[in-house]
Amino acid sequence: MKIHPTAIISPDANLEEGVEIGPYAVIGSDVKIGKNTIIGPHTVIDDFTHIGENCHIFQFCSIGAPPQDLKFGGEKTRVVIGNFNTIREFVTIHRSTTADIGVTIIGDHNLIMAYAHVAHNCKLGDNIVMSNAATLAGHIHIEDYAIISGLTGVHQFCRIGAHCMIGGCSAVVKDVPPYTIAQGNHAKLFGLNSIGLKRRNFSEKTIKAINEAYRIIFRSQLLLADAIKKAETEVEDIPEVNHFIKFIKESTRGVCR
Repeated sequence: MKIHPTAIISPDANLEEGVEIGPYAVIGSDVKIGKNTIIGPHTVIDDFTHIGENCHIFQFCSIGAPPQDLKFGGEKTRVVIGNFNTIREFVTIHRSTTADIGVTIIGDHNLIMAYAHVAHNCKLGDNIVMSNAATLAGHIHIEDYAIISGLTGVHQFCRIGAHCMIGGCSAVVKDVPPYTIAQGNHAKLFGLNSIGLKRRNFSEKTIKAINEAYRIIFRSQLLLADAIKKAETEVEDIPEVNHFIKFIKESTRGVCR
């Protein structure tokens, strides 16, 4: 381990082989940091935080601080961060309250750019990109490969679907279905994220089927419940279409239209 002499580390922190801790970093109690993870200068890793292997957390980040929730009473809650994540300067990630999932979770291979914020009880999947100053309120769930562009704010309890892209300076107040593009204040849908799907090696057949389900549900002028039934019966039964329809059916906040 390479630990700078000015770093302050709790005696019960668990640092695995190859960890690097930069100048003036602070590592709290009951913290675990996995192999080969780098913690930059002046970063604070607060109590009850678990960070996986091969992450790079840049300078001036704050991870594991108590949530900005007036109902929080100091309970022992956690932040759990997976492997191979890059977290850039001045990012803030808060630990959870005891509500719903009771933990703030970030998966693997995510890029969280400078000044982004992940609030309490959020759950992020894998291969997500959050651009500069993207902001998540509490209790937000984001599926794999989603992209949230800079200066975008997402309302609490929203869900962001897999492989979608949210344009810059957007205000997201409803769920964003997977495989779509959304933008604006308030965010609206602008079709499928076709370029992103091709880059992720989705077949033409799959993209065409998702597009047909999208057309029926959002452009047919049918009531939503009727449109969903029509898509379920008329569009080819493939996993991506099923996920698209299931996501919309399970929405409690409603979906961007």
